[in-house]
Amino acid sequence: MRINAIDGFDEDMERLRGALEASCVVGTWDWDHTRGVVSYDAGAARLLTGDPDLAEREITGVFAVAAVHPDDREWLTEHMRKAARAGGLVLSEYRVIAPDGSVCWLLSRGRTYQDHFGRPLRSRGILIDITEMRNGGERYVMGSAPQAETSLDRAADLAITLKQTLGSDAPVEVQAAADALLFSLGYAIARIEGR
Repeated sequence: MRINAIDGFDEDMERLRGALEASCVVGTWDWDHTRGVVSYDAGAARLLTGDPDLAEREITGVFAVAAVHPDDREWLTEHMRKAARAGGLVLSEYRVIAPDGSVCWLLSRGRTYQDHFGRPLRSRGILIDITEMRNGGERYVMGSAPQAETSLDRAADLAITLKQTLGSDAPVEVQAAADALLFSLGYAIARIEGR
């Protein structure tokens, strides 16, 4: 299957998916605070719940983090709650246990949006597999946006919102363009931040 995403970009869908996998962008997540549910795309569902069939479904409770490493589950849950209350950037590293029993490291990056009273409404983000980059140091966790947010950070937040807004019903070429944009922004941010 051929796609024509933007400005003459013409690529096999499998090749594009391969590039996204190679870039380590492995999933997206969407947390509706008002209703208390989270939904994942197929990659995030496989990594966080251990069940890719839970993709695009509303999940609650322990099912939403069933594959998160037991040593990381409690602090991650608390960190996500604090980040949601604070609003802004959500950033955390944690481990998940793959179906084969291996341990993978994920970097979750997203943003929490609040109502005019400061209550969290929705958090959205992406997952990046950082297992290969992980070399044993402390995890990097941030609950609020840094003072000087760059234009790339703002663009990444908008791209995450775009990806979540499109959903699985969007045309394949549009989804591919959104994925390519997320990959490019993530790569540029990682280069700048030295990650």
